[in-house]
Amino acid sequence: MTTSNQRVALVTGASRGIGRAVAERLATDGFAVAVNYAGNTAEAQKTVEQIKAAGGQAVAIQGDVGNPQDVARLFDTTQQTFGRIDVVVNAAGSMPMAPIDEANLDAFDSVIATNLRGTFLVLAQAAKRLGDGGRIIAFSTSVLAKSFPGYGPYIASKAGVEGLVHVLANEMRGRNITVNAVAPGPVATEMFFKGKSEELINNIAKMNPMERIGQPAEIASVVSFLAGPDGAWVNSQVLRANGGFA
Repeated sequence: MTTSNQRVALVTGASRGIGRAVAERLATDGFAVAVNYAGNTAEAQKTVEQIKAAGGQAVAIQGDVGNPQDVARLFDTTQQTFGRIDVVVNAAGSMPMAPIDEANLDAFDSVIATNLRGTFLVLAQAAKRLGDGGRIIAFSTSVLAKSFPGYGPYIASKAGVEGLVHVLANEMRGRNITVNAVAPGPVATEMFFKGKSEELINNIAKMNPMERIGQPAEIASVVSFLAGPDGAWVNSQVLRANGGFA
């Protein structure tokens, strides 16, 4: 259990990449953190160990965000461990590259299950569990504005996420709970680098006026703002953290 006044954050997809950076930043901000992961126990435990080594509180909880029983258990375990939930960040996601072709229906179904169904389930539980002053933060993507070939299933899933955020913000009317999304541009994560040549990475980096790839910690800073006291008046927004990419 946490101390009576310590706030608690639940971060999905926190075993690596942006999710890990978010979990570590919120721990630095003073949150106890539930570190959700789908399957990589060792990486999730690394996130927990890094938070604890810095003097924070964290616990790893396995669960597939696309599975309603797993999501309910994730929230139950977080509340049982820390006594409360104040902030929910849904950073779990996948990004298969697949042209719009019926041969790629499996890739489409897979990314919709994780990115869109998963967001729906996590947001639904967050809406039930959070109290006054709660913050719900989803993840979209700045690639929506680019419509690159091969990104169809991914963009479809994230366009749906943005729609859910705006609707849930209205459904939270009168409860003092904000609902927002962060939409990163290209970020230096394993998921981004996978399958890309150095030339392609350099070309993508030059697409924004800063002429570089973003860092996970920079995205975590935006989440920190939305989860903290300075973000209290930001609601039903999509913050495009991308260096001017789109």
